[in-house]
Amino acid sequence: MDDNSARQFLRQVFDAAVASANPFKVLPSHLPEKPKGRCIVVGAGKASAAMASALEQAWPDVDMTGVVVTRYGHAVPTTKIRIIEAAHPVPDHNSLLAAEEILAAVAGLSEDDLVIALISGGGSALLVAPAEGLTLADKQSVNRMLLKSGASISEMNTVRKHLSRIKGGKLAKAASPARVVTLVISDVPGDDPAIIASGPTVFDGTAPQDALAILTRYKADIPSSVRAVLQHPFVPPRQGDHDIRMIASPLMALKTAAAVAHTSGITPVILGDALEGEARDMGKVMAGITLSTQEHGLPTSAPCLLLSGGEATVTFEKGQAGRGGRNTEFLLSLGIALQGRAGIWALAGDTDGIDGTEDAAGAIISPTSLSRLHQSGLDARDVLARHDSYTLFKALDDLVITGPTLTNVNDFRAILVLPR
Repeated sequence: MDDNSARQFLRQVFDAAVASANPFKVLPSHLPEKPKGRCIVVGAGKASAAMASALEQAWPDVDMTGVVVTRYGHAVPTTKIRIIEAAHPVPDHNSLLAAEEILAAVAGLSEDDLVIALISGGGSALLVAPAEGLTLADKQSVNRMLLKSGASISEMNTVRKHLSRIKGGKLAKAASPARVVTLVISDVPGDDPAIIASGPTVFDGTAPQDALAILTRYKADIPSSVRAVLQHPFVPPRQGDHDIRMIASPLMALKTAAAVAHTSGITPVILGDALEGEARDMGKVMAGITLSTQEHGLPTSAPCLLLSGGEATVTFEKGQAGRGGRNTEFLLSLGIALQGRAGIWALAGDTDGIDGTEDAAGAIISPTSLSRLHQSGLDARDVLARHDSYTLFKALDDLVITGPTLTNVNDFRAILVLPR
C-alpha cells in the first residue's frame, strides 16, 4: 500500500465511523410511542439540531413544539422546533437564553404530554442556567479554568451540574409530571448518560462537595460566589424513572470502522472506546503498542488497524496559548515516538469535525511526516512543548478538514500498521 492509498484508507474508516452516528440514520428506530397529549422537544449538543430535524422527518404527523441549542455553525433547517446557536466550549449569552427557553417549554405539562430530550456532546457549555447566586461570567470563568486544567470530561461535568439550575436531572424535574424520553448520542468514555452534556434529565449520586473537591484538586482560582454555592447545604433530588435511549456511541462508531477494515483485508483491533489521559502521554503509549505490533505481532500481526476512542486532555501551563487540539497533539507525540518508522500511518480526529477550537477535525501522520517537518524548519519537540500542533500539521498540509459533521461520538484514532 503506497502513501496515497494509506491516507485514503484512513479517511475512509474515519468517514464511516462518523456516518454511523448520523442522527438521520440512527434516530428513527429509537422513538417511543406517539403521545396522547402534547409533544415538547428540547435538547442541547453539537448534534441536537440534526436530531431535531431527523425527529421532524420521522414524525411528520405529530404536532410538536420545542427548542434545542447547538454550536454556532451546526444548525440545520427545521419547521416546528426552534434552533438556537450558542458558543462552545465557553458559553455565551445565547447559552443562557437557550436554557431559559427550554425550562419555559417544559413548564406546566401534564401526564399525557411527552417530552423528548435530544442530548449530545457539547451540551454542557451550550446549555447554561447558573445556580442561584451565580452569573454567566462566573460560569464562563470556571469553564475556562477547567478547559486548561487537564480535568477529565467526567470531572468537568460534575462541576458544571452543581453550578446549574438545569443540569444533573433538573430539566427532568422541571418537566414533571410529563413523561420524559431522552435520546442520547454519547461523546464520553463509558457512555454514562449522567455525564453526557452534564445529564440534564439524569439524576446522579454526586454532591456539591464532590465538585468543590475537583476544583481544589486542580488548584482552581474560583470566584467566591462559586465556592459559596458549592458549600451550601445539599438535598439530593428525587430519583425519577429514566427512559434513556442510547442511539449512537463511540463503540458503535469503532465497530463500523472495524467492519470497513475487515472488508479491505486489514485486521482490526479495537483497543478500547474510553481511553483517557494526557494526549502526549497517550501518543507515547500508542507508539509502543504500534511498534510491538509491527515487530512482534502483538497484539496482532500486520497488516492491521489499531482503533481506539475516548477523550485525551491537553494541560496548558500558565501563559501557554498554542494552536492545537488533543487529537493533533496525540498525533505529534505519536509521530515523535515512531521516528518515521516505515509502514505506519495514523489518523486522529474529533468526530464532531472540530478538534478543540480550530477548523480541523484532526490530522494524519505518515512515515515521512518528521522528515518533511524538518525541511519546513519546525522542531517537532518544540511545537509539542508549546501545544502548537495545529500549526505544524497545517504547514505539512496534513490536516483533516470535514466541517461540522452534525454528530459527536468523541475522538477517533486509527493506526494503520503494515509489515516492515
